[in-house]
Amino acid sequence: MTHKRIRIGMVGGGDGAFIGAVHRIATRIDDGFELVAGALSSDSDRALASALRLGIDQERSYSSFSVMAEKEKQRKDGIQAVIIVTPNHMHYPVAKAFLEQGIHVICDKPVTKDLNEALELKALVEKSGAFFALTHNYTGYPLVRHAKHLVDTGVLGKLRVIQVEYAQDWLTDQAENTDNKQAKWRTDPEKSGLAGCLGDIGTHAFNLACFISGQKVQQVSADLTAFVDGRRLDDNVHTMLRFDGGAKGMLWSSQVAPGNENGLKIRLYGEKAGIEWAQESPNELWLSLFGEPIQKITRAGHGAGEEANRLSRIPAGHPEGYLEGFANLYVDIAAAIHSIEAGADVSSVQGFIPSIDDGVDGMKFITAVLASSANNSTWHSLEDSTLLKPMTSN
Repeated sequence: MTHKRIRIGMVGGGDGAFIGAVHRIATRIDDGFELVAGALSSDSDRALASALRLGIDQERSYSSFSVMAEKEKQRKDGIQAVIIVTPNHMHYPVAKAFLEQGIHVICDKPVTKDLNEALELKALVEKSGAFFALTHNYTGYPLVRHAKHLVDTGVLGKLRVIQVEYAQDWLTDQAENTDNKQAKWRTDPEKSGLAGCLGDIGTHAFNLACFISGQKVQQVSADLTAFVDGRRLDDNVHTMLRFDGGAKGMLWSSQVAPGNENGLKIRLYGEKAGIEWAQESPNELWLSLFGEPIQKITRAGHGAGEEANRLSRIPAGHPEGYLEGFANLYVDIAAAIHSIEAGADVSSVQGFIPSIDDGVDGMKFITAVLASSANNSTWHSLEDSTLLKPMTSN
């Protein structure tokens, strides 16, 4: 079956913005989307200049995301979905504006700046009937999907231990006091929310552990630190995890670990076997069946499963990585949107796409970790209603 390209808009992601460019590249890899509108910056001149450089018509470059949502809904050729790549504090109001117009939403993580906003957004998604996807892009890597398959089919047996880490070094010094825009907003609680490293990359580690294991975190015991003098948000996180399926885990997330560039790694151990995967070597998955030699499974190589092979574009031995992982997520998002608009079943791909529920779970994790760390690392449940606080803004 052939499909027309999905018409998309983007909020945020103008000139100089890292993640906006990544999303645009990912949407183009499989030619399933067309960027036709944008509110690319809160600065109208910069927004227009960015739009023109991307080939967006001047009349569809907006200085206000709310105006963009209203105008695009009125057009016969209006956008079908919007991609939100703003700082965290803008995720909720932007998503709300487009959901109220019935426009599908693709949002960068974390889903909102606090748990109350996430719960309100979930209600808006359910009311609107629009599709909502959260771009936890590491779930799109072929061998991550294969790791999930190994767990789901019982190759590891009952899971016992889950260890995940995400280490970087780019905030080892006071980068926020330079002209580094990424560092400035990510360490600013007004824009990032109450979590720094925890919200930025700790949520990726948390999501990956839950995605592969198929288990939910029930309780956390955490210790957050801001090692850099004057830093207002955490830059290092240690968390113990208790999962609902009986597994125990540990999560370490740091942006002050010299020598680490993008060190996302996960290890899962069950009664019968263990697996290990690292984002910086994404085309290799290590499988250790108890009492047998360790096996290396490669992307598109012998031993890779059907789901992994579906998402592999080139033969084994040719590297695929970050951009392709993002693109794989967009492949599934495109399939879901086409199915929804055709009134067809979306269950075959929806289970692989991080949803509003995953976003809420991520915010529950952040909230519980913050509460645990503030209370001398006592165990906190992710379902503890006392973690909810009144929303400070809309």
